[in-house]
Amino acid sequence: MRILKLTTLLLLGVLVIGCSGKKEVLTEAKRMNNALRLYEKAQYSMLSGNYRTAVEYLERLDSLYPFGAYSHQAQLNLIYSYYKLDDFASGIAAAERFIRQNPRHKDLDYAHYMKGLINFSSETGFGKAVFSAPLSQRDASTARQSFEDFAELIRLFPNSKYAKDARQRMIYLRNRLAEYELHVANYYMKREAYQAAAARAQYVVDHYPQTPSIPYALSLMVTAYELLNLPELKENARRVLLLNYPDFDING
Repeated sequence: MRILKLTTLLLLGVLVIGCSGKKEVLTEAKRMNNALRLYEKAQYSMLSGNYRTAVEYLERLDSLYPFGAYSHQAQLNLIYSYYKLDDFASGIAAAERFIRQNPRHKDLDYAHYMKGLINFSSETGFGKAVFSAPLSQRDASTARQSFEDFAELIRLFPNSKYAKDARQRMIYLRNRLAEYELHVANYYMKREAYQAAAARAQYVVDHYPQTPSIPYALSLMVTAYELLNLPELKENARRVLLLNYPDFDING
């Protein structure tokens, strides 16, 4: 009798465990199906150009299923969707989060590239070009950050398919940064802070070689050193200017 009771209890235990396991399998399958549906809706919204709706689906997917099969791609799509909506702060935050949490992911170069691209777009946005001061006169902190982002991409992934575009944008950004530093040097000249002006122009020469701003920086140094009564430094700057830019009008 005792053996019969033990056998019955064991059978009941097996049945309970079996049902529990089956329920867990069904629950996991349901979770995967729900995640897939959210992902597909987000994909459709992106393909339709409806990035605001895509963000809603992707944020929900990321919140409900942060470790699911579609998690990484959802995070990458979220970065791109923020970028398309000009939500630069959210896009950069999402890119930095992906970089921090996935240091060995196969698409890590894309996250680095998008971070640089978002900062680049923030720097050169249409609204800024229309309503702000000329580009050379605006604060260059975003341009500098974009340059650093692209430089980091190339340093870590020199053979990335995004490296060529990053290098081309870096050329633009170097010219932009040189123009800004030259603008600051001219500002000091107008305020008769000639030593500061010469130092800033020297910074352009040292840090942004082969940019269009170099001859203007050298010319400014010639004028500043003349006003500071520093003939040797003036002549050095003048000699470098004439040697490298013989057709530049120093009096222009």
